[in-house]
Amino acid sequence: MSPPCHTSALLLVFMALAVAGAEQSEERSCDVIGDESSESQMERALLKKLEPLSHMRFNMTVEKGKTENYIYHFRVCREVNSTTHDFGGLVQTDRQSGKTTVIGRINETQVFNGSDWIMLIYKGGDSYGRHCSGEKRRAVIMISCKRGVTASSFSIISEEREKEQECFYLFEMDSSVACPAENSHLSVGSILLITFVSLIAVYIIGGFLYQRLVVGAKGMEQIPHFAFWQDLGNLVADGCDFVCRSKPRNAPAAYRGVGDDQLGEESEERDDHLLPM
Repeated sequence: MSPPCHTSALLLVFMALAVAGAEQSEERSCDVIGDESSESQMERALLKKLEPLSHMRFNMTVEKGKTENYIYHFRVCREVNSTTHDFGGLVQTDRQSGKTTVIGRINETQVFNGSDWIMLIYKGGDSYGRHCSGEKRRAVIMISCKRGVTASSFSIISEEREKEQECFYLFEMDSSVACPAENSHLSVGSILLITFVSLIAVYIIGGFLYQRLVVGAKGMEQIPHFAFWQDLGNLVADGCDFVCRSKPRNAPAAYRGVGDDQLGEESEERDDHLLPM
């Protein structure tokens, strides 16, 4: 084989391996039960809201005496083990025997919510043995609101398997994704005040830059409409002086100085003899 053909063959092999690896690495996501066209806008919005949790893995160990010792593996809208292609979103592993049981699958998902919680249900798990008439398992995960926490406190609450039908595993966890959007607590007056202050700041800064860069003003003349504000200040000062004056405007001013009583009496003796005759 010539060198160019050998190089082309190697490139084709690498491309095939890359495509195969990409297909294997691509993870499946939640598929809401029913036709794709029948998914409601609310369901799609909730699945998008849960997206920040999809890259996280949750594990929990449960021991019930010597007979039941399990590890539960959970992922939100992703397969726990993508290499098995079993759509398992919540899987139980027996620590003694190593047996793995799929509790619920992401290709049979239900999702709905309340004011501060989201309920995620995986159906289509492995069949029960002698419980619940051999029906398929399902996992119910209650995600409660807890602000400031992406996800925590994943735990199992109970397993209902003593009924004839509709048995389930109930789990719970805390997450901020289940919290409602916080409403603004600003009043109308606060909003108007913020708007007014912002406009004043724009006026002062913009006017200052215009006076300095365009007009070429210096010193106090850089203040926008400086003459107007100066006249306004004088008018305000005159008005305050007129309103707040504490004495009558026509009262004569009292001046302290040399009084008449300090001048003394004019001497009756006159210097007539000094005058020319």
